[in-house]
Amino acid sequence: MTGKIDSRIKELGHILPEASAPVANYVPYAISGSLVFISGQLPLQDGKLPCSGAVGADVSIEEAVGAAQQCALNILAQLKAACGGDLDRVKRIVKLGGFVASGAEFTDHPIVINGASDLMVSVFEDAGRHARAAVGCPSLPLDAPVEIEAVIEID
Repeated sequence: MTGKIDSRIKELGHILPEASAPVANYVPYAISGSLVFISGQLPLQDGKLPCSGAVGADVSIEEAVGAAQQCALNILAQLKAACGGDLDRVKRIVKLGGFVASGAEFTDHPIVINGASDLMVSVFEDAGRHARAAVGCPSLPLDAPVEIEAVIEID
């Protein structure tokens, strides 16, 4: 199904990946009422991380911003599955929770997570503006530099 949101994603030069299966004992998304809770998404592309390690040490801020954008595309892939293929059902991106693998001296977490936030606003315009957390942590699964979860309201 190709709707308004799918067209906008394409116009922005992005391709949504297939929604990936969970790698542990959880579901990729859960729907409660009109809210979709998307489990944390890593920046996997074709099953591989584009970069790995701690941001500011092993991964540049620019690479991490790109990784956060890939996390957002993976969130949209899960959201599309949750919406039965119709992203036009999205009413609002409510919240993103961003985790950045980094050392204690790194403080640019918000800049990294902007990679995802900017994509959501580009795709959904005002409905893409959201509450957010950008948190540092010592490590993430598979040595990923970024992981992002989301809460989204749908029709």
